[in-house]
Amino acid sequence: MKVIFFLTTLAWLVFPVQSHGQNKVLANDKKGWKAGVAKVVITPAQSMWMAGFASRTGPSEGKLHDLWAKALALEDADGQRSVLVTMDLLGLPKMISDTIRKAIENHYHLSKAQIILNASHTHSGPVLSTALSDIYPTNQDDEKKIQSNSIHLTEQIINLVGSAIKNLAPASLFAQNGVARFQVNRRNNDAAKLETLTALVGPSDPAVPVIKVTDTKGNIIAIAFGYACHPTVLNENQWSGDYPGYAQIELEKLYPKATALFFQGAGADQNPLPRNTVPLAVQYGKTLAAAVERVLSEDMKSLEAKLTTAYNEIDLSLTTAPSEEKLTKMAEKETGFQQRWAKRMLEKIKNGQPFQTTYPYPVQIWKLGEQPIMTLGGELVSEYAINLKRIFGQSTFVMGYCNDVVSYIPTSTILREGGYEGDLAQIVYGLPATWASDTETKIMNGMIQLAEKAGVVKPESQLIK
Repeated sequence: MKVIFFLTTLAWLVFPVQSHGQNKVLANDKKGWKAGVAKVVITPAQSMWMAGFASRTGPSEGKLHDLWAKALALEDADGQRSVLVTMDLLGLPKMISDTIRKAIENHYHLSKAQIILNASHTHSGPVLSTALSDIYPTNQDDEKKIQSNSIHLTEQIINLVGSAIKNLAPASLFAQNGVARFQVNRRNNDAAKLETLTALVGPSDPAVPVIKVTDTKGNIIAIAFGYACHPTVLNENQWSGDYPGYAQIELEKLYPKATALFFQGAGADQNPLPRNTVPLAVQYGKTLAAAVERVLSEDMKSLEAKLTTAYNEIDLSLTTAPSEEKLTKMAEKETGFQQRWAKRMLEKIKNGQPFQTTYPYPVQIWKLGEQPIMTLGGELVSEYAINLKRIFGQSTFVMGYCNDVVSYIPTSTILREGGYEGDLAQIVYGLPATWASDTETKIMNGMIQLAEKAGVVKPESQLIK
């Protein structure tokens, strides 16, 4: 009933109530990029349950700083448009993401290919409806707050996109990669022994991708930047964007006319270490901001005013769900979210509801001039970014946590090894089973096919020409 109520309440947001007239492109304006920026505070107005840590025992208690949603709208020389939305949230579940994207399509005539919804994955933001529902020990009053805030947030993001489009004005775009190295592969390094480690092991992606947007006078009006690392420095009950929030605050101090937008990369197996204090979150934020500032201070690659977008949803298979007998044992022996998950699965069996066997996984590519941006859904582990860059070049920008944060997206190696990212995380996200062994192959093949559609060439292809 909760889901039905939530869907019914959101339905009106999908359909436009008035004509905005913001998609007209004048022929004499087809000379270069246009860009528009907007931002809105999304800090919940009341104390409510926080997302990310199952260990929390109570709702929020104030804030360290506000949470934000920010939008960067772009229009190329031919009038093609796109919008990047970044949010200080754990992640958007499919239901809310689909509602937002459908409303943007109806209001502003942008397809899924033209919309990126990226969550920073801060663990100090609000719980959203239909997301990780087995994790949080919420009561009826908590659920009402979560539903109300989720509906309000959905409306805010739809209106935010309209504001960014309304602000479109002539601009120039530049791109370049920086570097920062405070992330640590948590599967391969023991956090408890970090002080004694003389070398870190395991894959990671230290890139800091940066997009600079300037107005006709050369003023920086937007800085979109990313990093591949969990925002889990902080675990208290105060709202904050964690280290990405502090990085954005620092950059907006350094560049007062600019809006700083953080996007999360393939950081699902990466933690900021050491952690658990506010000064450390501030330190990592300033470290990341310094990496961005260095890139902004150097010569950056100018991007031709040509936009290409492509989108697809890949049917990823799930393994066979646990038997009724195994679920019954889990419901009896386990506690917390594992027990709640097992009981919910048993209820589905009792009601004759089939378990989901596939999932429509979102993949997407933007090409800004010759700069490829590859976005993938879910909590993406670092080897996906590493492997995509091996194929398409180190300058490629890779975003995880885009459009639908369904669960962790492990590689074949992690699936074989198991552990949190390869096994338990699927229960955390409420899926009936783990991902099938061909998950990585399907995703990589899907990205290669999408890149061909978007005209993203491999470096060796350029050399042959």
